[in-house]
Amino acid sequence: MADKVRQTKPLQRDLLTWYDVEARDLPWRQTEDPYAIWVSEIMLQQTRVEVALSYYARFLERFPTIEALASATIDDVLKAWEGLGYYRRAHNLHRAAKVVIEEHGGRVPASGKELRALPGIGAYTAGAIASIAFGLDEPVLDGNIIRVLSRLFCIGGDPRLSKTRKALLRKAASLIPRGDASRFNQALMDLGAQICLPRSPRCHACPVAAHCDAHHTGREVLFPQRRARKRIPHVDIVSGVVWDDRPFSPGSKHLIAKRNEDDMLGGLWEFPGGRVEEGETFEEALATRREEIVTAMVEEVASHSAGVASVTASEWAEQLLDGFAAEIEERSPGTFLSTLDQVLLQVSMASGDPSTSGSASSL
Repeated sequence: MADKVRQTKPLQRDLLTWYDVEARDLPWRQTEDPYAIWVSEIMLQQTRVEVALSYYARFLERFPTIEALASATIDDVLKAWEGLGYYRRAHNLHRAAKVVIEEHGGRVPASGKELRALPGIGAYTAGAIASIAFGLDEPVLDGNIIRVLSRLFCIGGDPRLSKTRKALLRKAASLIPRGDASRFNQALMDLGAQICLPRSPRCHACPVAAHCDAHHTGREVLFPQRRARKRIPHVDIVSGVVWDDRPFSPGSKHLIAKRNEDDMLGGLWEFPGGRVEEGETFEEALATRREEIVTAMVEEVASHSAGVASVTASEWAEQLLDGFAAEIEERSPGTFLSTLDQVLLQVSMASGDPSTSGSASSL
């Protein structure tokens, strides 16, 4: 054990000396607020730092406290997250904020175990929050740290596999200087982001090159060892637009659908449509999806207007706009009209009195 400590200390010293000079100036490093640090870690999941930077301050301005986030509607949260992608993160962040208010008295829990129990927080994010926000000696594994450790110690195996991740996590934990996990973990992150790059590592500028097994054996680019990723499937979709009056003119109203919360991009709004099935042309798919949408919405209209059995696409749009107008006006944008997973909502495209003149059209 004593030998391992002696071998580790020079690496710790060299890395932290470099970090004290070369640390990136990031806004979440200028705060000790656990909530703000938590938000930054969620944004950094699957997202480059330079992209997260443009959203971080704006998001915290809109939701400056965990209470503000928990009391917001999911539509408000998704709007603030718009463009950042991986919207499941926003859903989980919102749900987790409610849990913290209800079960932790509004205080972000400090222990890794309690953090991991929150929606959207796994082992990495829990370790990052615990070490950076609370100074606990918790290891962290993100893409940068995985790459650094894999090369430093020639740790083989695909890091996406549980066995390899456990080996990396044990190594990360063994390197942490007692009481200085926050600085050390962020130093590893910065080393991976600035020096130990994926394809062209800058070994000549690396402060820990003297401790790197992969560098000594000329195998830097062979680590981490990853299996080839599965090909991302390509899916074609079609969408239809239903409007009254003239499309996209001032006062014109259009219809949009809310995606099922459990689907990809759940909770976001879109023009109604669907997937182009194998063997279908786009025109055939649009016609099929239109009939499916009309059929589904006839049932919705029937639940609000007794006696409605079947209508044409144009009649359906007219009745939907006329029959729901009063009810929709009483609701704020972004709320459900019923318990259905997807409900079409009236949307005013411009200010002014919207017309329901009966001149509905459908693609």
